[in-house]
Amino acid sequence: MSETIKVKKYERKVSPLERMFTRSPYAIVTMVARIKGIISESSLKDAVNKVQQRHLNLRIRIQEDEDHIPWFTSEGIKDISIEIVTRKSDEHWIEVFHEACKVPFDFEERPPIRFILVQSTQISELIVLCHHIICDGMSLAYLARDLMVHLGDPTREVEVLPDPVPIDKDNLPKNVSINPIVKFFINRMNRKWTKNPIFFDHEDYKALNEAYWKNYKHEMLPVELSEAETSALVDRCRKEGVSVNTALTTAFVGAQYLIQGDKPYLSSIIIAGNMRDRLPSPAGEAMGYFAGGVTLKYKYNQKISFWENARKVHQKAEQLYTNKNLFKEPLNWCYLEPAIMESLSFKILGSFIPSDSPRHGKLSTFSKQKDVVSSALKRGNIDSLDTPSLGTAVSNLTRLDFPRMYGSLELDRLIFNPGAGFPLVTVTFNLGAVTCAGKLSVLIEYAEGTIESTTLEKIKEKALDFLLK
Repeated sequence: MSETIKVKKYERKVSPLERMFTRSPYAIVTMVARIKGIISESSLKDAVNKVQQRHLNLRIRIQEDEDHIPWFTSEGIKDISIEIVTRKSDEHWIEVFHEACKVPFDFEERPPIRFILVQSTQISELIVLCHHIICDGMSLAYLARDLMVHLGDPTREVEVLPDPVPIDKDNLPKNVSINPIVKFFINRMNRKWTKNPIFFDHEDYKALNEAYWKNYKHEMLPVELSEAETSALVDRCRKEGVSVNTALTTAFVGAQYLIQGDKPYLSSIIIAGNMRDRLPSPAGEAMGYFAGGVTLKYKYNQKISFWENARKVHQKAEQLYTNKNLFKEPLNWCYLEPAIMESLSFKILGSFIPSDSPRHGKLSTFSKQKDVVSSALKRGNIDSLDTPSLGTAVSNLTRLDFPRMYGSLELDRLIFNPGAGFPLVTVTFNLGAVTCAGKLSVLIEYAEGTIESTTLEKIKEKALDFLLK
């Protein structure tokens, strides 16, 4: 980095919302840029250096104080990891991605992000793998574009973004306030927790990370629409009076219902929402966690057409996209003792720590004890990992009007994997969608054992049938 950036010290407490992801092994957000043209190792390193100057969250590490409170600090950070892999096939990036997810982040030493170039002389995939504690999906979309800008023009000067203001009590819409009854119960939870708190460290995280990836295998099924298919879908959605996001959600909800049958959890849907511009201090294009979501119930109706179903889902979703709904959970988390949120991963997964691990006693015992954390998980219907509690989780970054050409390089498409705040087995599958360079890309991620790959392939085909035929 330049000397100007190096000497600018930055330090702040990690916000309560960000602390939800502290040391979570599965909270990994990924953006893949498929690029036509030649990218050298030196040009990639130079581009990463420049985007690091542009984005504050790429210049921080996490350190804890004597009270176990995590802080972002710009002092003493080590280099960001950059790796080059020779591209073997069109699907090779998926294999590389899965292996990279298993490697724990060095939160205390460097920014929790990695860049992996799956490289060939004609076409390459640039994988941006980032922990949710410093980003959301839009963060990585803007970051991918910024990388392309500096890859395409190495002489371009860096435009440093303002320091982002996180979502917290001081950065919420004016029309959002906590329910007094909810606040009473949160305060009671906080009092119970502080009587006998437990704190976790980096060694606990490494043990949990290893146990998670030994017990769960994530799988992905990419769906890549052509430019003509994307254009036709957009036109049809406009004609039918729905958004592409609504159509996409309804297509997979309907396909699940037709292929898997009438299972109770399939009607529960989460649709992510962008909260950047709803804040008193808007986030703009900065990196950070500025995403929310709404949960809706919808049972697909076979007696009416797909597009009629889509209009009903659209109407339901539109009514929910208010500040009150989008900020409901984030607002509660702002008042909850953050260490409770940090403990969720350990409560859910602690029983998987093997008996020969030095952390077995601590983490296994914590996972089994009945306390405010286990009660909260039970109320949220995520105290068991045996059956999904949700049918579909949809995160659509919608259409991004980024340039296609950057010098001699062409951005062919972006591919987005949204990650999660809870283990992937709690949802039948995750949908990450983004439209860029005129092409819609959908990535379906699921945990092995939650749904059969052959079943998911049928669901995908039926969903595409709804959307394109």
